[in-house]
Amino acid sequence: MHIAKTFHGMTVKDIKPPLQLGHFKLIAFDMDSTLINIECVDEIADAAGRKTEVAAITEAAMRGEITDYKESLRQRVALLKGVTVAHMEEVLNHRLQLNPGAEKLVKACQAAGMKVLLVSGGFTFFTDHVRDRLGINWTRSNVLEVVNGVLTGRMVDQDWGDICDGEEKRKMLLQTCVHMGIEPSQAIAMGDGANDLPMMGVAGLSVAYHAKPKVREQAMVAIEEGGLDRLLEVFQVVR
Repeated sequence: MHIAKTFHGMTVKDIKPPLQLGHFKLIAFDMDSTLINIECVDEIADAAGRKTEVAAITEAAMRGEITDYKESLRQRVALLKGVTVAHMEEVLNHRLQLNPGAEKLVKACQAAGMKVLLVSGGFTFFTDHVRDRLGINWTRSNVLEVVNGVLTGRMVDQDWGDICDGEEKRKMLLQTCVHMGIEPSQAIAMGDGANDLPMMGVAGLSVAYHAKPKVREQAMVAIEEGGLDRLLEVFQVVR
C-alpha cells in the first residue's frame, strides 16, 4: 500500500511504508534555491546591471520552459562578462545564506551514516564554500573563467565533462552510487527546478523544496512550507 497525504504545507505520495532514514546511504542536493536562498547567477548579474534579463532566463529554465539548459546557462554567463571577483565575493559574503533547516538536515543525514552529494548548475566559487561549511563529501558544478580578476563571460571546460545540467546531475548521482556500492534506491535527491528532475527520477526518494510546479507534481515529497529539515518529519509519519 502506498501512502498519499498532505499535511502542514507538505505533500507525501507514492511512498510504500515503512520508510526509514537508515535505509538511505546518500543524499544529493541541488544548491541554488534548494540548499541556499539565492540563484547565484542572478545575483552576480545584479552587479552588471543585468539581473532582470538573467533572472528571466533562469526562471524559464527552472520551470522547464527552456529545454536546452546548457544553452540557457551559456547565455546567462555571457551576460556576466566584466563582473569582478570582488562582486562575487560580495554575493558570497552578504547575500548567500543557507536555507532554513539545511544544516539540521545535513547533520541528521550524516549522523545516520549517509554521504552527501552537492550537484549544481551553479559555480564552484559558491559550491566550494557550501561544501566546506556543511562538510559535504562530493560536489559537481561549473567553473567560471576569470582573467585578471574579471569574468570573461565564459565557463572553463573540465576534464570530467561539460556543463553540469540535469543529465549530468543524474549521471553524477548514479556514478556516486556505484562508487559507494549502493543502489540508486538507497539515494535521496532534493531540488527545486526542472534540471533536478533527471536525478530525482532515479533516486529512491525524490524531494521538491519550494519548487516549480512541474517539479512538485513529480516529486514523492513536496515541501511547500518551512525548512529543509521538514523532510525528517516524513520518516516519522510514514512508518
